[in-house]
Amino acid sequence: MIYHITTKSEWDEAQAKGEYTAPSLHSEGFIHCSTDKQVPHVANAFYRGRKDLVLLKLDENRIKHQVKWEAPAGPPADGISESDLFPHIYGVINLDAIASVLDFQPDSATGLFTSLTTDN
Repeated sequence: MIYHITTKSEWDEAQAKGEYTAPSLHSEGFIHCSTDKQVPHVANAFYRGRKDLVLLKLDENRIKHQVKWEAPAGPPADGISESDLFPHIYGVINLDAIASVLDFQPDSATGLFTSLTTDN
């Protein structure tokens, strides 16, 4: 399984459209995804303290577009090595590839993401 962090409103839009896209697909040519171990590091680098997020859990085998495992698109986040590979999806995400949608909240005291899901 691979993961993609998005907002609740973007997820609502995807359900209405019947497919999920992200701004990076238009600006960079792919949708950024992460492994379970990479998710907290990416979330803290780009989404620290945000409380409007969900985590799309994707079945890589069901994604219709090409998935490439590549080096980080920019400087790696803290806790990520330059040699870590990230899954990048080169097209929209078909909704039947989404195994589940997890509420994704930071720790209420620190604002940091510490795991894939928290109950804070």
